[in-house]
Amino acid sequence: MLAVAFFLWAAGVTGPSGARASARMGASAPAPDMTALFAQPSYAPGQVARLRIVADATRLTVQPIAAFSRSRNPYAPIASDPPIGPAGTVAWHPGAGTLTVRIGQWTSGVYFVRVRSARRQVVAPVVVRPTHLGQASVAVVVPTYTWQAYNRRAGDTWYACRCVHTVSLARPYLDGGVPYNFGQYERNFFRWLARSKVRVDVLADQDFNRIATGAELRQRYRMVVFESHGEYVTNHMYDITEQYRNLGGHLAFLSANGFFRDVVISGTSMTLIGAWRDLGRPEAALMGAQYIDWYRRRYPNQPYRVVGARRVPWLFAGTGLKDGSLIPGYYGIEIDGTTSASPPGTTVVARIPNIFPGDTADMTYYTTAAGAEVFDAGTINFGGAADNPDVARMLHNLWSHMSGTAPPSKPTSGRSPRSR
Repeated sequence: MLAVAFFLWAAGVTGPSGARASARMGASAPAPDMTALFAQPSYAPGQVARLRIVADATRLTVQPIAAFSRSRNPYAPIASDPPIGPAGTVAWHPGAGTLTVRIGQWTSGVYFVRVRSARRQVVAPVVVRPTHLGQASVAVVVPTYTWQAYNRRAGDTWYACRCVHTVSLARPYLDGGVPYNFGQYERNFFRWLARSKVRVDVLADQDFNRIATGAELRQRYRMVVFESHGEYVTNHMYDITEQYRNLGGHLAFLSANGFFRDVVISGTSMTLIGAWRDLGRPEAALMGAQYIDWYRRRYPNQPYRVVGARRVPWLFAGTGLKDGSLIPGYYGIEIDGTTSASPPGTTVVARIPNIFPGDTADMTYYTTAAGAEVFDAGTINFGGAADNPDVARMLHNLWSHMSGTAPPSKPTSGRSPRSR
């Protein structure tokens, strides 16, 4: 377990005073929803952070917890995850307020802070970015813009109504404070990182968007991993990623439906512009494949069939998988496929034929004359399946090959049954 320090500094009411809030609610009125959200999506170790809370309580206990549980179950309650630092308890005025906390000396990654009252508890996610970019040779980008695009709090999402074009990036998340589908798409990937002792610089979308140029990105990182559902990216993010690839930087997209839509950020607001392919920049030209469709709540996940092991043997080393083998597990939900925009020489290494009627999911890999290597998983939940021994081994191989260094802790040889 990480050795950390976590200091709770003060409580300051920033909204209505507790007395006025309680008077308006009345004795029989229902208590307001308890929420917690950091003022920024990421902080560096040692920084002072502001945690905004709404709670009908007179005392709160706050404690940092890991982003992964000891269980392989991605749906295990995050609020029950193991603590990584001591708890602090403070007096609270019922209503809205802010706690000032200092982030501990934590390894760069995704964490949660648990807030408990006598009757309720919520969590707030926080990305701990590196003190300086380039401390590790690999950057992992967390899709915090997409997290908020799917946040349905107060109906402020274009997934509730197409009439919504702008959403707030400053809203607490529903589901007790956990971003939408974090458990299914991301939790086991971060568990794999921790268990494998992989050293990375973890960045929120906002951090990535502040990197000035693709040249700076290339100078600092040998490999950039988009670990989950990074559907929404700014023009600047697209530009620097493309420049990075053109300069020989390695890219890994562990989820389908990445780099699909253009957004503009203004303060704490995010406005949807449109699909990148409709703006003349099909994402397959960058990723190797691009979004085709989603499962429409009808079509089940399925295993991949390996078709490119002879062309990309290093990806399957140690798995026993060969052309014709099924990768155990079930993948899908949203899928990518190759198109005429895919770079010349793009190799389909595994696929799920006809996963939706007439649609095939493609896991792809290509290289460029500048030396770049680009991997696209082709399904939205590949990275989230990192608890699968074969997926864990493929991730280990991907890291070793693209970053130039093997994770210090190799995955176990635990095998799962497969059809051939």
